Amino acid sequence: MTIARIIAQRGPSDIIACDVATPVTQAVSVLASKRIGAMPVLRDGEVVGIVSERDVIYHLADHGGSCLDMPVEQIMTSPAVTVEPSTTVDDALGLMTRRRFRHFPVVDAGQLVAFISIGDLVKHKIDEVQHEAEAMRNYIQAV
Repeated sequence: MTIARIIAQRGPSDIIACDVATPVTQAVSVLASKRIGAMPVLRDGEVVGIVSERDVIYHLADHGGSCLDMPVEQIMTSPAVTVEPSTTVDDALGLMTRRRFRHFPVVDAGQLVAFISIGDLVKHKIDEVQHEAEAMRNYIQAV
């Protein structure tokens, strides 16, 4: 199964992102109001990083409240590790595990087409396992 199947029902308007010049305070406000843990950071429409709750916490610990006035470009994780729609769910989960990420921008031909979380991938895997278990039960009952 590929990422394309997970994002098939999503459109570009579903992506919550910010620009490199966005003040950290504003980014934090968006993360809190949308109840999300991270968002892609764009420069001229291209993904250049990701700003996450962890980035904010680490910079608060290092710089205090003054980091809230910085642009997100100064605290974001960069470069962003991205996946393509053709990436398999298992490959994406493996990459998240190895790199200790929880979010990936999905990029197709240089364009941001979606933003996925580990929760999206785990939900898909659970649904897949439940479907396989149901198919096995039906097969066993039919024999």
